[in-house]
Formats: sequence, C-alpha cells, structure tokens
Amino acid sequence: MNTVAALTDRVLAGLSGLSGPAAPTATSVFWLHHGTRLADGDTTYLNHYVLVRAGRAFGACAFEPGEVDAAVCAEASGRPLADLLRAGPLPLRLAALDACLARSLPHRDDPRAEAVPLPAGTPQERALARDAAVAGLLDIPPGAKVALIGVVNPLVAAIRERGGECLPCDLNLRTTRWGDPVTADMDEVLDAADAVVATGMTLGNGTFDEILRRCRLRGTPLVVYAQSGSAVARAFLGSGVTALSAEPFPFSQFSAETTTLYRYRAEHEA
Repeated sequence: MNTVAALTDRVLAGLSGLSGPAAPTATSVFWLHHGTRLADGDTTYLNHYVLVRAGRAFGACAFEPGEVDAAVCAEASGRPLADLLRAGPLPLRLAALDACLARSLPHRDDPRAEAVPLPAGTPQERALARDAAVAGLLDIPPGAKVALIGVVNPLVAAIRERGGECLPCDLNLRTTRWGDPVTADMDEVLDAADAVVATGMTLGNGTFDEILRRCRLRGTPLVVYAQSGSAVARAFLGSGVTALSAEPFPFSQFSAETTTLYRYRAEHEA
C-alpha cells in the first residue's frame, strides 16, 4: 500500500539482520525551536523541529508544540535507527526514516534531482527565492485553483504571480498577510483544487497519506515542498507526488550564505 507506514516497513525490512558497525545509528538527535518574522510581514512563524543525524545524512521533521520534548535528544542519540523507526513520537520516527533514506541516497547524488542554488541574502530575499523555486514546479493554466496546505505568504504570492487562485489551508494561521481567510479544513481545499501544494509537515502530522490518496483518486497534481521528510516525500515521486522541492538540513532560514534545494519532477505516475 502507498503509505508512510508501508515505506517504513520496507526500510525496516532492509535493516533487519544488521548489527554492529553495519547497523546505522542516530549519531545525534537534536531539537530546534525557531521563530521568524520577515521584514515586510506581520506574521511571526514559530517552528519546532526534531532532527536525526546518521553519519553524513540528516533527517528532519517539524512538529506542533508539545508533541516532542527536548529530552528526546538524550534518550535517542546513539540508538540504532531501526529502534527509532519502531517506537516514539511520530515526528521522531519520521525524522529517523528521513535520515535512513537520505543516508542511502543523498539528494546531491540523485540523478533525478535539479540542484537550485538559493542566493546569499536576507531572510526575505532567500524566502522569495525558495518559494519562487517551489512555485516553478507548478504547471497550471490561468485561473487554476491551487490548494496550499501549509501556508507561507511568499508562496501565496508566487502562486498568484503564475495565474493561480490560491486556496490556503493551515492549522495555525487564520489569514494571509493580505487578509485572505485561511481554512483549517483540509477536505474543503482538496475537493476544490485543480492542483495541490503541500508542506512536508503533512508527513509529520499524519495527514500526508490522505492527501496522497485523494490526489491519486482525483488525478490532481501534487507538489510537495519539504524541509520535513524531504527524502521521505521523494519516495512517493511518481506514485502520487508529481513534483518535489526538497531542502535538506541545514535549511535556508538558518544561513545567509548560498545553499541548495533540489527539485524533482515525476516522469510518469505509477
């Protein structure tokens, strides 16, 4: 079945029997609480992340306040990745799965990936460049209704600049910076959308499977923009996900220097 749980089972099957140096471990687990207000905006974005490092790879997942405690860093660091995949809070399991998949095939080594450099600059300049890169994955006719599940204001603007009508959906925001109402009802925007853009946080809050199922059922293009679970979302490319903007850690908001995101486009749907 085309679900995150089924993907986890396949990864665990591949790890079975590995022990000692052959068994990948969580070299370090760390927790971030990050706030941002862009210079021309009036919204403060508050983000929490749990991250798992496995050798040269990082896995990441954003989460809602209270889902993961900072004590997880001491409890999970040094443990086998297989253990973290089996138990614990969903965001930690997702971050561990992301680390496993990124360890097996880093985005920089994936022949399907288009490397897109984000220029050095201010948070606003880098956010605009990032969201323009995401919106560039949309192939929509003028007037197309685009569900945006996980709202960031520059991406709302980028969708409109491409002639789309944005249908914003978010669990935390009530309006965009332009005063557009933001619904918390995912079903409302999925039913109306000609295309869907969803954040990787849908992986961490458990809604991704339903979004994927609905888009496959309706034949709706699904673009995922992922800091959370970027390697996990890649696993569904061509199986419901039609395009992906993957941004592995360290994310653009944590640097003023040039960084890279990776864009993917599915060649066909399975």
